[in-house]
Amino acid sequence: MSDSVPLDGVDRVTTAAAARGLDIEIKERPAANSLAEAAAILGLPPAGIVKTLVVKRSDDTFLFALIPGDRAISWPKLRAVVGVNKLQLPDPARALAATGYERGTIVPIGSTTEWPIYADAEIVGRRIAMGAGAHGYSLFVEADDLIAAYGATVADISQPLD
Repeated sequence: MSDSVPLDGVDRVTTAAAARGLDIEIKERPAANSLAEAAAILGLPPAGIVKTLVVKRSDDTFLFALIPGDRAISWPKLRAVVGVNKLQLPDPARALAATGYERGTIVPIGSTTEWPIYADAEIVGRRIAMGAGAHGYSLFVEADDLIAAYGATVADISQPLD
């Protein structure tokens, strides 16, 4: 690869996973313009891809919400689990500053800051695909192993897409 920026993200993910003893598989794939397109490329249903959403708290700290691709965050449920009255999605620049990853590549593994992780209960017991730190790559991992390696909080934090 001639461009070192994407490889840096993949390298961070790989190094961080190894440091935690987390078994991951990273696959290069054609660039996708949407989650549905990435799912089609990978031969998965949208539910097989887990979105890593960076969520901002009112005190300017962040958390990760892991949501199946066929679902959306339930803000009331997530606020209740986190124990706060206000949460929001930051703009792309703030998400990049908080994680070191661009939107569409964000994954909690190798984030520049280790924010708390909240995993939707729907992903438990499944092998999932998610961002891999760089465009054109997907990461595959057992959700239960990821949850255990990072001490993620598992809760019902999603709802069907509108």
